[in-house]
Amino acid sequence: MIETNLEMTDKIGYLLFKKGIIDSSMLEKALQAKVNDRSKIKRNLAQILVQDFEYDHDRIFREVAILYAFRELDTRPSEIPEDRIETIRRMIDESGDSLKELMMRYCIIPFMYDERIRDKLILAAIDPTDRHIPRVAFGLNAKKYEVIFIKKSDYEELIKKILPPENEFLKALELQEEDVFQVDESDENNVDEDELDAEINKSALINLIEGALVEGVRKGASDIHFIPREGKRTEIYIRIDGILQLWHVQENTLPEAVVAVVKDRGKGMDRFEREMAQDGFIQREVDRHIIRFRVSVLPIVGTELKNKYESVVIRILDDRKVIKDLKQLGLVGYTNKVFVKAINQPQGMVILTGPTGSGKSTTLVAALYQVITPEVNVLTVEDPVEYVIEGARQLKIGYKMGFEQAIRSILRHDPDIVLVGEMRDKETAETAIKLANTGHLTFSTLHTNDAPSAVARLFKMGIEPFLIAYAINLIVAQRLVRRLCPHCKKRLNNFDEVLMEAANLDIAEWRNYTVYRAVGCEECNGTGYKGRLAIHEALYFTKDIRQIIVRSGDEVDEESIRVQAKKDGSLNLRESGLEKVKLGVTSIEEVLSATTDE
Repeated sequence: MIETNLEMTDKIGYLLFKKGIIDSSMLEKALQAKVNDRSKIKRNLAQILVQDFEYDHDRIFREVAILYAFRELDTRPSEIPEDRIETIRRMIDESGDSLKELMMRYCIIPFMYDERIRDKLILAAIDPTDRHIPRVAFGLNAKKYEVIFIKKSDYEELIKKILPPENEFLKALELQEEDVFQVDESDENNVDEDELDAEINKSALINLIEGALVEGVRKGASDIHFIPREGKRTEIYIRIDGILQLWHVQENTLPEAVVAVVKDRGKGMDRFEREMAQDGFIQREVDRHIIRFRVSVLPIVGTELKNKYESVVIRILDDRKVIKDLKQLGLVGYTNKVFVKAINQPQGMVILTGPTGSGKSTTLVAALYQVITPEVNVLTVEDPVEYVIEGARQLKIGYKMGFEQAIRSILRHDPDIVLVGEMRDKETAETAIKLANTGHLTFSTLHTNDAPSAVARLFKMGIEPFLIAYAINLIVAQRLVRRLCPHCKKRLNNFDEVLMEAANLDIAEWRNYTVYRAVGCEECNGTGYKGRLAIHEALYFTKDIRQIIVRSGDEVDEESIRVQAKKDGSLNLRESGLEKVKLGVTSIEEVLSATTDE
């Protein structure tokens, strides 16, 4: 009877409930939110679930499309011919500014005219029930129209091809090309501040810096590098999927002027200080999203003594890249099992190890999101803070309260769960261990090559073996490898015998697997790779592992720990990477270049 009443009152809710996509509790909350909805245009249950309760858009609206018999676009955006793209672009551009803005806001695309019924327009929408669709159809003078469902991810990829976002700063820069920088060739040993001011005040240089920030975000870069060169040149690189790529070379401009503009655009940096390291930050709105940039400036040696060169690296912190779902981390098998088990313990420590840029923070933040609830006090001590974590109190490190002071004070702030950004010294490590031993779930990172060597590192810091053994739940070593481009990867038929022999891999065995190689296409800028994925080595602290550590004498027996971990089911980093090769998501060469055979 309850189900019958539900079906009558809300078909979408009934369908999602019957399919197990939402439970009864969530259904009740969503229905109540629908009753209380004060939106100008009343929203349906699917819209409320996605907008208010952060359910996956494509999963919910695919079910809506099925319920109301909307067809789904079954063509990949990369497979749509260029003439079709051009036709769609022309239709949108000729529709007028107000209608174009309406289509962009509600993600509606005039996809094509029906091949059988020539005056019927097919509109693709991420929400086929959107009430603005009839307005779009009327504005496009469609006598008849049909709505099809397009996944949000496909829409975003397609709209980038149809209307690639324009970088206004770079466009302005092109218009100023005749504004060539003239540099005084005098051999003064000191920088002429008046000359520098003249260059800094040229709007072309400001547009270059702002354009680089926008371009870095849009290209999915992790970092932007400004490298001064002799001959009044500055090279600008962007790091995409871990690889530095030259983006622009600024000629006829003092490198000091370029760096000074970067300093002026941000906060916390002194333009006139050129002989010490500086850290600062920039915040900008790019494509309707707030993006934070962390700036590092370091003085470097140049060949021209009169110049005071500085290198600048800008880290792009885009909160849209924060992963909240553990499934997206790529944890599989034994690693996934022990990771979930470790983070759901009431106390103990979870440590992520790996070099800078290996995704440790991303994994830790994803883990935190699994355990954050309103009932627990979650504190983080990071220097600097990379991502804003909803539901956590992130301590603000500054000149009045340093990292060490924050660590000492955290025990007095009644924490349940703590994230210590990095165990950088004995004091930090001892505090983190103390937290883990006194009933707190603690997360932290270390810079070591693999999981067993993290145990040795803590031991060498001066942490007692029995504390290490009984405070830690899990150590995970992590690396990032590039993901094969899905548009151009090809099956590998002929294995490189020299490479396989050097890596101790049996070609006869590997011929049983479907293995792919990198090729290169427009989608991946000819690299053969697009995006990155993590590979992991998990060291779960079983009874046997704890006993090996407790029995340590002058040093930890890392090899015994490795042997025991393998018996428990752990894979080392290379083995983990090769499992991803067998899944067809990366290449043998990529895994071998990122890991050792130990």
